[in-house]
Amino acid sequence: MKIDIGPEMYFRFSRSGGKGGQHVNKVETRVEGYWNPAQSTLLTQEQRQRLLQKMAQYQNAEGALIVRAQSFRTQLENRLEAIRKMNSWIAQALHRKKARIATQPSAASKRRRMEEKHRLASKKSMRRSNNGREEES
Repeated sequence: MKIDIGPEMYFRFSRSGGKGGQHVNKVETRVEGYWNPAQSTLLTQEQRQRLLQKMAQYQNAEGALIVRAQSFRTQLENRLEAIRKMNSWIAQALHRKKARIATQPSAASKRRRMEEKHRLASKKSMRRSNNGREEES
């Protein structure tokens, strides 16, 4: 399921560290993107519950999800990166894993397992019988 929450996000900007020389000291290129799933019109109630449960560690006190981006030198690129990250997180949180179907081991795999067990057991019993030296009487 693909949901684009870019239009519902709001942003704050601050000075970013990293490369850029003097430019980095003057321009606010780091982006913090905020999105509140409780107020979103893009999600169903079930999706909202699932998202809030899985993304609890990224929420602030108001319930908004926070993403930070500062890897690029421009505010626009960092804003697009924040939207991309948030969309990726949401897609992962809403993805349902397929239920595992329990299967039985095949007869051949059971046979191979038993043969391996017998081989190892006989090796150990050979070690145990004379400990590598002649028996003294």
